[in-house]
Amino acid sequence: MLLVQYPTCTTCKKAKKYLESHNISFDDRNIKEENPTAEELGLWQPKSGKDVKAFFNTSGQVYRSENIKDKLPAMSDEEKLALLATNGMLVKRPLLILDDEVLVGFKEAEWEAALKRKGYLK
Repeated sequence: MLLVQYPTCTTCKKAKKYLESHNISFDDRNIKEENPTAEELGLWQPKSGKDVKAFFNTSGQVYRSENIKDKLPAMSDEEKLALLATNGMLVKRPLLILDDEVLVGFKEAEWEAALKRKGYLK
């Protein structure tokens, strides 16, 4: 599994601590140093069961300063994915990438349910 996160993000720290406290091994990727590509995001989005809009970090400075909320309605999903790929700070985090499922953001109950389904937790 892959944890895509930003080291100073408090929610990301909680997610990482959660995985470590359950002795779940994962690859760790800094979203600012290695931004997801449009192709990766295009593969992950359907596995998340969420709309492309859910991948935007709506509380982030870049999102707000560039008025992205106002631009999204006129954009296609492909354009949204391309925009997300331009700056890791636009992407909601953390992302937990499992084989056939992607978790967007950290909600402990959601993560616990998914990790139980996958056999990582009992």
